[in-house]
Amino acid sequence: MSELIAALATGNVRSAIGIIRLSGDGAVACVDRLFHPKNGGRMGDAPANRLIFGEVQGLDGALLDTGLCTVSRAPHSYTGEDTAELQCHGSPVALAAILGELFRAGARQALPGEFTKRAFLNGKLDLTQAEAVIDLIDAQTGGAALNASAQLAGAVRKKTDAVYDRLLDMTAHFHAVVDWPDEDIEDFQALSYLDTLNAAGGALRGLLDTFDRGRVLRDGVRCALVGRPNVGKSSLLNALLGFDRAIVTDVPGTTRDTVEDTCVAGGVKLRLVDTAGLRDTCDAVERMGVERSLAAMDAADVVIAVLDASQPLTPEDLTPARRAGVLALNKSDLPRRLELPEELTRIPAVAVSARTGEGIDRLTQTVAALLPGRSDVPAGEILTNARQAGEVAAALDSVEAAREALLAGVTPDAVLTEIEAALAALGRLSGRTLAGDVTERIFQRFCVGK
Repeated sequence: MSELIAALATGNVRSAIGIIRLSGDGAVACVDRLFHPKNGGRMGDAPANRLIFGEVQGLDGALLDTGLCTVSRAPHSYTGEDTAELQCHGSPVALAAILGELFRAGARQALPGEFTKRAFLNGKLDLTQAEAVIDLIDAQTGGAALNASAQLAGAVRKKTDAVYDRLLDMTAHFHAVVDWPDEDIEDFQALSYLDTLNAAGGALRGLLDTFDRGRVLRDGVRCALVGRPNVGKSSLLNALLGFDRAIVTDVPGTTRDTVEDTCVAGGVKLRLVDTAGLRDTCDAVERMGVERSLAAMDAADVVIAVLDASQPLTPEDLTPARRAGVLALNKSDLPRRLELPEELTRIPAVAVSARTGEGIDRLTQTVAALLPGRSDVPAGEILTNARQAGEVAAALDSVEAAREALLAGVTPDAVLTEIEAALAALGRLSGRTLAGDVTERIFQRFCVGK
């Protein structure tokens, strides 16, 4: 028996359409009390997965809305339970009234992520697929959405299941030999499994190597715009964002604190940090801003040193430029007077004009080229969160320990201890080995109605 839950799946905002979702025992019977098809039938008799037009009425018969309803029956639904959806007009007031009537009819408010959690508990999704749901919802770039949708289709599970199954075959063979010594079972020859361990280690290592790129896909690239005063850092921030986020004046030292915002450029999510101009100053407040600029450089994934191409290089330009991943040679719309010393020629340099927008696309492409990891990894096979990476790393450590033990000639049971530890880690990754505290943390990230 599963409690009947209901929630608004489309958010409590004014919109063209609002969807209310139900799942659990009695979902179809509950919606039958409120939804009355125009064809005179009942949703309990309606075919699964077919939209039916009708009226939504309160338990007292008052008309609340007109709309569509569909039902899905266990186990052929998202949650694996009987489910129903009401598609109504997107009035928050009307939707709240309908939801209230459903609660009066026996449903309760769904918790964040409870629909997807039930899908996991009922075997419709594994944990990597469940995590992909919220990653897809939160995706801010095409690459992040593509990777999440492929993970939702089971890309990570398919890759790790192949490793899991081969390691499981090893343990099964070992235990068969030990438990049935009188049977005609080929003896367990540890060295014969060296190729299996090598292949498992290679697959896990390749998956783990994608995590740096996955972190960038999911969280974006932290880019610090640094340089001396009045080189155009704030203007460049505004140009990248497409609107005036930072105050721009001709007065040096206008920016006293870091200014942060996010944009998507060239398919990459950039977490931009505009900083105070780097210079020696007697002003206590400006000096605090300079200290924060230095801290921003330390915390950045990519440092973009902004130089004024219309002026000769100064000693104050060298400090940020030497630490930069990219040089933005700003004010390219003016006659160039900047000459780069040989020590800076190894750093990618892009001529830009924050005023005209010239070179902005090339700058973002140059930043994207600095992203960690291989770009040829198929979508879905890029790890995007620390939990997944941690379990893959634990499995890899155990596989490598088993390989070293095997080569050292230790007894087979010692090798199998490490292999079973690897299996446990892969089980936690997918949810085969259920850990209640882990699953609770995962689904707490979700929004209500999903």
